[in-house]
Amino acid sequence: MASVPEGLLDEGIWFRVEDASTAAAVRRAAERLAAELGISERDTADLSIVAAETAGNLVKHADEGVLLVRPVRVRERAGVELVAIDRGPGMADVSYSVGDGHSTAGTLGIGLGAILRQATWSDLHSMPGKGTVLAAQVWTGRQAEPTWASGLIRPINGERVSGDAFAVREVDGRRQVLVCDGLGHGPLANAASQAAVRTFHLTPIAPPAAVVEALHRALGHTRGAALAVAELDADRATLRYAGLGNISGTILNPDGTRRGLVSLPGIAGHQKRQIREYDYPLPPESVLLMHSDGIVDRWSPLDYPGLLTHSPLVIAATVLRDAGTRRDDAGVLVARLPS
Repeated sequence: MASVPEGLLDEGIWFRVEDASTAAAVRRAAERLAAELGISERDTADLSIVAAETAGNLVKHADEGVLLVRPVRVRERAGVELVAIDRGPGMADVSYSVGDGHSTAGTLGIGLGAILRQATWSDLHSMPGKGTVLAAQVWTGRQAEPTWASGLIRPINGERVSGDAFAVREVDGRRQVLVCDGLGHGPLANAASQAAVRTFHLTPIAPPAAVVEALHRALGHTRGAALAVAELDADRATLRYAGLGNISGTILNPDGTRRGLVSLPGIAGHQKRQIREYDYPLPPESVLLMHSDGIVDRWSPLDYPGLLTHSPLVIAATVLRDAGTRRDDAGVLVARLPS
């Protein structure tokens, strides 16, 4: 078996897809990851089609097309996730464009239809003039796991690893998320953020302020990080939030209104004031957006009709594409109350 590229089993690998050779590399990486995760040959065959068609669409139709290949895990199950992002012409009528026989490049036009059929789960958002985001997963056993939160991380230009990270956990019915930004860039920043992720998963479930306090104590041996923890309470339609440093948190509402969340000054692991927790109403149709300072705040859901009805992953990918900067590590997470 060919070795799995470094990083593929962790955060995944980003590909800039510009030609057929890169598209083939995407397919091979997806297959190697599937083998490492123990995905069956039948499901791997479906994954190969999804990877080849997704990358092939970027080659044929996209501008500045990139594709992420990474693992997804829930409890004892595993799958492979592909996220394709482009600034291409976009599609005015997605339902028509995914039908077999439709093509804008003189081909047979079976790519999108094949992806949707072979993937265990998929989601697609496209707008003329802005581009397309396509997310697809292939799970072992052909049963998708519902996802109420997801995020994306991209390193600054010139670095192989990112100082940003996110984590999601559900314990005893309580749903919490973490976004962190290790100080600086490169391996030392990555070490700080990964220490925060490990501590987050190992810390017993507790209110966000208590979790942030535990993270602060755990990061003393690192260069430190900005971070924030949120808990989504479906029973009370409430969001509980606590943060140190410049992680931005916003509640996005379907009517276009936004509510910023309070994060106190400080550096987890090095300096803090008293950690405070704040409660906010979280209507079922609203979403939580959290991100590092590698994402600019000049972004509005009103510019993307219907986007907030899509999966957290597709929303996060759209924000990363249109509000992410290449001059910094960029990390974004989106969460919503389960329907």
